[in-house]
Amino acid sequence: MSESIDNIRRDYGKGMLREEEISADPFQQFKIWFEEACRKESHEPNACALATCGAGGQPSLRMVLLKRYDDRGFVFFSHYESKKGQDLSACARAALLFYWPALERQVRIEGLVEKTSSRESDEYFLTRPIEAQLGACVSKQSRVLSSRAELDEAVSSYKFDSGDRALTRPALWGGYRVIPERYEFWQGRASRLHDRFLYEQGGSAWVRSRLWP
Repeated sequence: MSESIDNIRRDYGKGMLREEEISADPFQQFKIWFEEACRKESHEPNACALATCGAGGQPSLRMVLLKRYDDRGFVFFSHYESKKGQDLSACARAALLFYWPALERQVRIEGLVEKTSSRESDEYFLTRPIEAQLGACVSKQSRVLSSRAELDEAVSSYKFDSGDRALTRPALWGGYRVIPERYEFWQGRASRLHDRFLYEQGGSAWVRSRLWP
């Protein structure tokens, strides 16, 4: 590198977050920010980091794609016996992090996790391109694979055996819904004096607090 990692930094100045402008409902605030991110971010604004923790207490983190969201929660899809699926079986809690650098914003969401209904998973599976459907059908996600050739052969074989028949969702693949208990909205500001707002459930209402940067 031509410069020390210590000197890699940028200042933020694209926006601010004021108490009088932010919604009292964190879901509505997420919707506002997400729709703006869809207009401004050039690459997968629905990408988010998913953190889980298994029975041994070791946190695990990976990127997933948000595929549905409403006031019930935030949905992604995966193999139920993947590493994330095993973690969620042991501890049905997770955290999501959305980062939108074009807007200098982050959203953190933490809460309980449940599987979506079979109907929801079936409906989404049918929207996937055929090659992605095939991938879901053959993948033994997170298990050891001997070579790329083994994967390619499994896909080709399944495709041949299926012929022209429509594919059906495999029983071990489907959706998870993160049910929020806590949100944090972060807007980058100059000199690292960022605007941060925390929402936590307080009975039937959300309690909002400004946090120190």
